[in-house]
Order: sequence, then structure tokens, then C-alpha cells
Amino acid sequence: MSKNIRFFSIFILGFTAYYFFDFLFFKTIQTFSKDLFHSKAIAHIIAYSVTLIPLIVTLKILLPQRNILDLFSLNKPIIKGFLLALTGTTPMLIGYLIHFKTISKINFESLFINTLSSAFFEEIIFRAFLIGILYRFTRLGFLSSALSGSLLFAQVHLYQSQNLIELTEIFTITFLGSIFFAWAYFESEYNLWTAIFLHFFMNLYWEIFNISENVSGNFYGNLYKLLSIVVLILVIIYYNRKNKIPMEMTWKNLFIKTREVQS
Repeated sequence: MSKNIRFFSIFILGFTAYYFFDFLFFKTIQTFSKDLFHSKAIAHIIAYSVTLIPLIVTLKILLPQRNILDLFSLNKPIIKGFLLALTGTTPMLIGYLIHFKTISKINFESLFINTLSSAFFEEIIFRAFLIGILYRFTRLGFLSSALSGSLLFAQVHLYQSQNLIELTEIFTITFLGSIFFAWAYFESEYNLWTAIFLHFFMNLYWEIFNISENVSGNFYGNLYKLLSIVVLILVIIYYNRKNKIPMEMTWKNLFIKTREVQS
């Protein structure tokens, strides 16, 4: 019992330290880096990297024998994650090519920030740390582990609108999206690259086509996104069955696992 209390206490304190460090210093670091390197993209990477320090320290305190790439699940096959995500998001690409026009002008720095950089760091923070560490190293089940991280993930996207209805839609979509990204991450043998590239491709297609001003979207925008989710689920299930990999999510571990899992 005391071991569990220590683990959760350090975990909560570590994330709280990260949250306030990010809140207080992210923009300052970003502005300083932009003035130094004259690049918004580089500044974005540096600001995210520096504000990750409290999470890294937390993990080294909690699990000193494990290396950081392992704890963030970045030591898995990149190609596998890329191919799973590319295959799964094909319906979005095809559907958007049919129903939407591409944007007239692309700002490549902003595109990089809103797609690859954001996807990479958000998956590390929300899926690998907030959800993954709880699921992998405690007895919390999938939904129990994913709830708080997904609520926070949804909350940080509420800047996209001031309209109450749109805010409700944004919150719901991003919350469910977080649950789905976590599922894809766990079911691809804890390969965070699957979630990173899935997040990247979904953001990329949303950015380069004239779909919507925010994530709430419209009928065709959300239809092809939903089709992509279904396709990826089927692809992962097929891949796991073909390679005799047991599914991670079962009814027995939705809330509490019968034994502690360390992956």
C-alpha cells in the first residue's frame, strides 16, 4: 500500500510541477529561442523539450532502472508505427481529396508545428506519460488510466473556439480521440510511434485541406475521420491476430488489472 501511495504521490507531484513549469515558462522559452534562432519551428521544439524536464526527472525517480526512451515508448519500431498510421488514415486522405480543396498557401513552419511537432510532444506528455505510465506500472485498467489524461488533453484544445456548442463538440471529439490514440498505442505493442504518426497524419490532412477552422469539423470532415478510426482498429486487430499477439484491452482490465503489468 505504501509503495502505491509513494508512486502516485510522486507521479502527481511530477505532473503538477510540469504543468506549472509549462504554464509559466513555455512562452518565455519559445520567445527567447525564436529571437535566438529566428525560427518559430525550432523555438517550438526547444520550448517543449525544456518543459519536459520535470516529467523526465519524475520518471527517473519512479523507475530509475528504466531508460527514458523505454519509458516514453520511443524505443519501438518507427516504420511499423508509420505504416499502421498511414494505412489507417488513408480514408481521410482519399475522402478529403474528393470533397475538399487544398489550402491556397502553406506556411511550412506553422504546418510543422501543428502537425509533426505537436503530435510528437503531445503524445509523449498525454499518452506515454499521463496514460501509459499509469497503465504500464500500476494496477489501473485502461479506462481508469486514460480518463484523467484524456480530460486534460481535451481541455488544452478548448482555445479553438468561444462558442459553447463548438466548445462542447471540441471537448468531446478530442476526449474520444485521446482514448483512441491510447488504444492504438497500447495495442501496437506499446509503440508510441503509432499514436504519433496517427496524430500527425490526422492533423496534416486537416491542415492542408479547407475543412474547418477547428477540430469540431463538419459532416464529411468527421465522416472520413471516423472511417479512418474504424480502418485502423481493423488493421491492428488483423495484424495482432496474424502475428498471434494477444490484444491488450480486455473486459477484465478496463478498470482494474488483476495483476500489475510492466511493459
